[in-house]
Amino acid sequence: MGTDVRPKRVIAHLDCDAFYVSVELLRRPDLRDKAVIVAYDGPRSVVTTASYAARRYGVGSAMPLSRARRLCPHAILLPPNFDAYRATSRQLWTIVRERLGALQHLGLDEAYADLTGVEKPLRVLRELIADVREQTGITVSVGVAPSRLVAKVCSELGKPAGFVAMGREEAARRFAGNSPKLLPGIGPKSVERLREMGIETIGQLQQTPLERLTERFGTNHGADLLRRAHFHDDSPVTTEQVLKSRSNELTFNEDVESLSELEEILRGLAAELCEGLRRREKRGRTIAIKVRLDDWTTVTRARSIDTHTHDAQLVTDVALELLRAYAPPRPVRLLGVRIASFEDEGAMVAQAAPSAQLALPL
Repeated sequence: MGTDVRPKRVIAHLDCDAFYVSVELLRRPDLRDKAVIVAYDGPRSVVTTASYAARRYGVGSAMPLSRARRLCPHAILLPPNFDAYRATSRQLWTIVRERLGALQHLGLDEAYADLTGVEKPLRVLRELIADVREQTGITVSVGVAPSRLVAKVCSELGKPAGFVAMGREEAARRFAGNSPKLLPGIGPKSVERLREMGIETIGQLQQTPLERLTERFGTNHGADLLRRAHFHDDSPVTTEQVLKSRSNELTFNEDVESLSELEEILRGLAAELCEGLRRREKRGRTIAIKVRLDDWTTVTRARSIDTHTHDAQLVTDVALELLRAYAPPRPVRLLGVRIASFEDEGAMVAQAAPSAQLALPL
């Protein structure tokens, strides 16, 4: 009878601390330790990110700039410089990939790595993070765990410059007294609805019968809430060695109701997505958006165009049309854009209807 000798999973979540602001402070060291907000200056602008000094006043990403200024009137406003952010991001992740191999990127500033089977993974990570700091000036917080879910939570614990390793059982015990909002995928509206049920902590959620949760949230969402409360997660680190599609999405700290704010956020997401495709010399012809509402309803809309493209303006225009046609009926907690059907997919692309409305699994 054989023995299962598979190594235990070791997943790392690497998250740059206040990345956009950190890049700005490398260019403007005189602003270090001051309240800094990165955002375009306009009546409908939203916060791209904020320094930790500004965050202490409650300023957060995707917050309307007008509200951020009320919370922190003395903050220094800097316009985003995405060219600088992309350049620093490329430099940083090149260093990481040389040491860890393929990564699952979640944007310019965070990624997952699968270190299963790597000898002394914590030592490897500590040395890597020190090298990244020395070579780029960027501080990276790290969470290490047997799953993406636990690793993500751990990377937030000691920010800035955090380094936390933890198992699933320990996480379930340690965070039992925390609000469910700590868990990725559980947004403010779900937290509010849980509170209405008398569930205010992760521990209370762990003890809630599945039937009660599914009655309130539906079969899928209810089961997902309970699974997350127990920190169960076996999702793989997907490195997209073969590029079938590429997406960029953002989960908001606070639900966004204004269509104009959503449009501005979508423009930024599309521009960043297309920049990545240009670097890879990839062009796609199916453009899609993903919208997750405050009640966890997730909707996708897509359109296939006649030519393959990575042109930011064209992708943005199509994405905006899809968003306006859908016109989210409730506040939005997540917004994303995706491009698929790349040139090298050959005959598969030719079979697609030129103007079909598709439901893509974003």
